[in-house]
Amino acid sequence: MPTLVLSPRFTDDSIALWRAALAAGWHTHRLTRLGDADALARPTDDLAVYGETLAADLVARAADLALLEPSHDWLPRLPEPHRRRDVALRSLADARALAGPVFVKPVDEKWFPARVYADPAAEIDPQIAGDLPVLVAEPVRFGLEVRAFVRAREVVALSAYVRDGRLARDEHGAWPLTADEEAAARACLARVLADPDIALPPALVIDVGDIVGRGWAVVEANPAWASGLCGADPRAVLPALRAACLPVSKVSPDLARWLRPRLA
Repeated sequence: MPTLVLSPRFTDDSIALWRAALAAGWHTHRLTRLGDADALARPTDDLAVYGETLAADLVARAADLALLEPSHDWLPRLPEPHRRRDVALRSLADARALAGPVFVKPVDEKWFPARVYADPAAEIDPQIAGDLPVLVAEPVRFGLEVRAFVRAREVVALSAYVRDGRLARDEHGAWPLTADEEAAARACLARVLADPDIALPPALVIDVGDIVGRGWAVVEANPAWASGLCGADPRAVLPALRAACLPVSKVSPDLARWLRPRLA
C-alpha cells in the first residue's frame, strides 16, 4: 500500500491530499518538524512525498527516495512554437549583465522573486551568488495560466492558476475555468504531449497560458511533488505523485536525467 509523506506545513493542498490518500486506502505520515525526516523508517511499500523542496529533499535522503522533476533546461530546450518567446538557461551573473527589461527566475529555490527586472544588476540582491542558475526570458504578458498535473504524457488533473497576474482563486475558494478556456488549455497541452521530440519525466506539472497577442504556450514545468494544486482534484494527483517518487534502486538509466540531486 502506498504511503504519502507530508511536510510539517499544514496547507489547504496538503490537507486535501491527506484526505484523498486516506480515502484511497493509502497510509499517511506527516512530519511534525523537518528534523523528523532523518528518523523516517524506510518503507517496505511505495512512498510518495508532497511539500516544499527542503522537506522533500530531507525525506528523499532518509528514505532512499528518488525525486523526479523536469531538468533545468527543459523549458529553454522546448521547441519555440510551444513556448512562443525566447527563454534561456543562464547564470545569475550573466542575467545581471543583461539590459532590461528582462524576466528572470531562479530554477529551483525562490532565492529572489521571479518577475520582469528593468535593471537586473541593480534590482537583484547582490549577495546572491553569481553562479546560481536562472531562466531568463523576454517579457510577455499571460492573460490566463492553467496548471496541469501530467502522468505518462496524459493530463490527469487541470485547474485555473493565474488570471491577469493574480491567483485565479475566487472569493468562494474555487478556481473557475470556462469551458472554452479549458478546451484551449487542453489543446495546447495536447500539442506538447504528442510531440515525440519533447522528453518528459514520468510525472510533472506543466503550466500553460495565453500570451496576449501571441496565443497559448507553455509557461513552465515543475515537479509534481512540490506544486500547488490550485483546485486540481487531489484524488487524480495522487498517482502523479507516486510516479514522480521512486526508490533509488528503481531509477533506470533513461530516468536518470530527471533525478533531482540528493542532499549530501
